[in-house]
Amino acid sequence: MNTKDSNDIASFDATGLAAMIRRGEISALEAVDAAIARAETVQPKLNFMAKPLYERARQRVRGGNLTGPFAGVPFLLKDMYDMKGSKTRWGSRLTWLMPAARKNSPQVDAYEAAGLVIIGRSTMSEFGFLPTTEALACGPTRNPWDLGHTPGGSSGGSAAAVAAGVVPMADAADGGGSIRIPASCCGLFGLKPSFGRLIGDQEQAAGFDLTAEHCVSRTVRDSAGLFAAMERTGTSAVLPPLGAVTAPSTRRLRVGYFIDRVVDGQAPDPEVVSSIENTLRLLEGLGHHVERTALPFDGAITFKDFLTLFTSAAAETVDIARKALLGIKPNRFLLEPLTLEMATYARRLPTGELANAKTRLTAAASTYNDWFNRFDVIVSPVLAQPPVPIGAIHGALSFETVLERVSRYAIYTMMHNAFGAPAMSVPLHWSVAGLPIGVQFATRFGDERTLFELAYELEAAKPWADKRPPLFV
Repeated sequence: MNTKDSNDIASFDATGLAAMIRRGEISALEAVDAAIARAETVQPKLNFMAKPLYERARQRVRGGNLTGPFAGVPFLLKDMYDMKGSKTRWGSRLTWLMPAARKNSPQVDAYEAAGLVIIGRSTMSEFGFLPTTEALACGPTRNPWDLGHTPGGSSGGSAAAVAAGVVPMADAADGGGSIRIPASCCGLFGLKPSFGRLIGDQEQAAGFDLTAEHCVSRTVRDSAGLFAAMERTGTSAVLPPLGAVTAPSTRRLRVGYFIDRVVDGQAPDPEVVSSIENTLRLLEGLGHHVERTALPFDGAITFKDFLTLFTSAAAETVDIARKALLGIKPNRFLLEPLTLEMATYARRLPTGELANAKTRLTAAASTYNDWFNRFDVIVSPVLAQPPVPIGAIHGALSFETVLERVSRYAIYTMMHNAFGAPAMSVPLHWSVAGLPIGVQFATRFGDERTLFELAYELEAAKPWADKRPPLFV
């Protein structure tokens, strides 16, 4: 491995590490072993690993025949997708009773076709319902920038591991902000694609398409490269393939922005306001036209309708659990209290409310797309506060408590899931206390090219990849 030790390797992004492996500077096995060593070092402090798969990873590398743009690069899989022979836990104690998967999920096959080597499953909130990662099944996952704060959720384990240098990028899935929120909390880049753009099991919430699959990474090129490798093609493609986006554009953009919280119109934390103001100055300095705007739909109603979908999904989960348990009533020893209370909330909704919520969201999506007749990109916060402390939002709290706290914290990301639109969190700001604060950029359905090109430009103007948290291996 020449003179490069595990810490040297950790400084490379996935694209750079794959190039080193191709050139023979290190072997794929050395890269994987180094990642495993780093994982074992920080796991006791971060608790990012739901299930290590170290021997499976080593066996795959020893088997040879690794091909693809990321051949030999170690990777983590969010614990919501199936790998043959391994249990999929979804951050829940309930799934301890379930058998191991009999086959891979489509995205696992696609990741491995791209050459990635999965070394473990990363932690998540129970069934991905929360913007933190403190599942009762695994315990709290912590942020390497400050162990007393959340790494975000629901893809918090992946984000914590990437930020700490365990792997250069990791799997994430976004059904309400679960790529962008952890990216914001951990100082990473995270782009949620348009719905149906990439290969993967797109989980529905009460029959409504919400979840998009992708990753969190330290560099834009890693995200763009994996995006190109994971695009749907042929008859399964929802959109024309974008291909690899490799550089910024010279096109100057019409940028709209809003700052106030979506639900109540109140201002977010002053440091979040500063992050947006600094970003707007940066954009203007780069020659983009910046203009204040406002949501073209009622944010409070959209949030309520999204809540109807999310809680209905929880009710479906509880019903599935009851059937899987052969009639045993799901209880607080198997499911988190929050999950059960969400299901109860959904069952008490007026008849027809779920259908009405879907109708309103579909109408709001049309209005959202029309917004981009005036703007190319919309800038907003990702979160209304810097990363919250451990214990602030978790599944043992009451539904009312969680709803009140989430509505003051994580209310800028859900609309893009409801509308199927792409959006990204870009790590452009850190708080006085040293916690990352991401800035969100969104555009119309199918226009990821604009986001990637702008991300490259921002990355060059205000680099972030070399920023290191106190816990970095």
